[in-house]
Amino acid sequence: MNDVVIYHNPDCGTSRNTLAMIRNAGIEPIIIEYLKHPPSREKLAELVAQAGLGMREVLRQKGTPYAELQLDNPALTDDQLLDAMMAHPVLINWPMVVTSKGVRLCRPSEVVLDILP
Repeated sequence: MNDVVIYHNPDCGTSRNTLAMIRNAGIEPIIIEYLKHPPSREKLAELVAQAGLGMREVLRQKGTPYAELQLDNPALTDDQLLDAMMAHPVLINWPMVVTSKGVRLCRPSEVVLDILP
């Protein structure tokens, strides 16, 4: 796979910075605006696993229904957290970048440099 894919939110400064870093490396990525086109449940679980993260690590709290949904409850399973993210894509903390070198949650943006081809 030579394609670089970014799950992107154009309203997010970190996501815009990550996209700029990819383009500054001479790469035009495949851009998936995840709020308009969220990944499937299976794809999201796969991306999180490939990035070596847990579901809680990709949960966005700020500007989301995180508190109202009581997602800080430690009794919630990964499946329940995944259900919440599928119902409310704004809960997914992105940008996530996929390259032939791996998958990373690019927070901070500079993390993308580790996986650019």
